[in-house]
This record gives sequence, structure tokens and C-alpha cells, in this order.
Amino acid sequence: MTLKQWQTNGWLKIEPTSRDEIANMLAMVDRDLKDAAGSISPDWRFGIAYNAALKLCTILVRAEGYRPSHGLQHYRAIMAMPLVLGQKKKDDANYLDSCRTKRNTVEYDYIGGASDADADELIEFAAELKAEVMKWLKDNHPKLL
Repeated sequence: MTLKQWQTNGWLKIEPTSRDEIANMLAMVDRDLKDAAGSISPDWRFGIAYNAALKLCTILVRAEGYRPSHGLQHYRAIMAMPLVLGQKKKDDANYLDSCRTKRNTVEYDYIGGASDADADELIEFAAELKAEVMKWLKDNHPKLL
């Protein structure tokens, strides 16, 4: 599938972005990666790292001129990653979707669902994804940087 097909299905809506919006989201990513490395519970570290990774997926969708429609916004942003960066990112999208489920558990159901190792892994994943997104933006949408 393509983002255009997702838009036709009603999963995305057309909405242009701006340099300011992308800069603000990148600043949120930096803040979240810094905060996730702090001395707080593994659950919160994990949730904050998840937010950073999710924001990076959202940047990919927004840079392409779309916004996830209401309902399943996190899932759609995550699953759009391989549509934008290529199918080589399918496993990464699946990993991040499993993190979405875990984040929901530690956010809404019970404490202790994420370990320090889980949080560290997701922080590293988000930092690597940020480097990929920055390169992709430079190569494909330099006016947004």
C-alpha cells in the first residue's frame, strides 16, 4: 500500500506541514530522549522513549503532507514508517507497535510492566530512528529542516 491509498481508505487526511511544526516535533523528540534517560521509573522511561519514537513516525507522515485520521492515530503513524522509509523498516514498525501495547499497559493497567532493559532498548531504538529520520528529511524534504 501507499500513503495515498491510506488516504483513500480514510486512514490519513491531507494536511500540509511547516518547517515550524517539524522543528517543534524534533525539539519534543530531543526533550523526550533526554528525559527518558533520567532517573525515573522504568515504566515512565519506557513511556517517554515511546513518545519520542512515535513523534518520529509522525514526522514522517507529516512531512509527506498527511495526518493520521481520528482513531488508531498511534498505530497508523507507526505502521506508516515502512511506507515512507521502505519495507526494510517493517520489523521496526512491528517492534514499535509491540512497544505501543506495552506502553498502554504501563500507562493504564499496572506498574512494573517495563524493565530498565526495555526502556534502554527503546531509547536506543528511538535515537537510531531519529538519525534515520533526519537523513530522510535532509534527502527528501530539506525545506522542512
